Amino acid sequence: MQRVFSGIQPTGIPHLGNYLGAIRNWVTLQKDHDCLFCLVDMHSLTMLWSPEALREQTLASTACLLASGIDPTRLYNQSAVSAHARLGWIFNCVSRLGWLNRMTQFKDKAGKNRENHSAGLYVYPNLMAADILAFHATRVPVGDDQRQHLELANDIAQKFNHDMGVEFFPQIEPLIPPHAARVMSLRDGSKKMSKSDPSAQSRIILNDTADDIAQKIRKARTDAEPLPSEEAGLEGRPEARNLLTIYAAMSDRTLADVLGQFAGQGFGTFKQALADLLVETLAPVADETRRLMGDRAHLMQVLRQGAERARAVSEPIVSEAEKLVGFLR
Repeated sequence: MQRVFSGIQPTGIPHLGNYLGAIRNWVTLQKDHDCLFCLVDMHSLTMLWSPEALREQTLASTACLLASGIDPTRLYNQSAVSAHARLGWIFNCVSRLGWLNRMTQFKDKAGKNRENHSAGLYVYPNLMAADILAFHATRVPVGDDQRQHLELANDIAQKFNHDMGVEFFPQIEPLIPPHAARVMSLRDGSKKMSKSDPSAQSRIILNDTADDIAQKIRKARTDAEPLPSEEAGLEGRPEARNLLTIYAAMSDRTLADVLGQFAGQGFGTFKQALADLLVETLAPVADETRRLMGDRAHLMQVLRQGAERARAVSEPIVSEAEKLVGFLR
């Protein structure tokens, strides 16, 4: 059975883009793969953070993932498993500066002010490689924007194997869902839906009430044209494409099918149908998230037990890596 690793930053309640792009896929993968799902709280330190907020957001993310259907035995927080940090340091010493200089996400996040950002933001792709390889995972569900990080992880694994004269770390392959939805902002169809967007109206989060969801869809930016019958009619209409893509993903249908159903109609009718569909699926997740947040002891127990399982898998692997590089045990 293939081992799958994936992680998500606990920087607030996951939004619809996280659900369609990752979480829903995780629920499917765990049925027939050996999966580990990680709240990567160590990665959260690469940008400005609040300790209290990080603790609360880690618990809130735990509740939301459980409410979405993630198996509690597969879920843990990264900082509770020392293998991540230990292997991450080894990989800092294996990875080359030239490789990291090519990482486009650092350039995007740091922008023009890169000299004032933390070293952690620069080297976090090495930690991401350690996250995966500490478990000898061979499959990672990713979007297109993460392919470069997997390529780096494979470069690090190959260099480690070459330098140590072993075949120790495996090759990692991306798992890309066949119909992965790229969910954009409800206020600007040219930008990805994001937790950091200053407008709460730009995103649907997984603890929104039914009224919240309906209101955000009603206010979502659109245009004055009716919905087209073919995809070519969405050219230059990013907001229309985004809402139709969300409907297709939530209903497990193709975009062509959805266009066929709503062709020629205005956004009023379509938005009502989309809101109803989202409420039907997400309102139970929100209700269960809120219920779980009322039992913090249970959430802590889930994370403790998940970390124990993760340590049992990662400890022999990372201990052997430490032995290979010459550490005395």
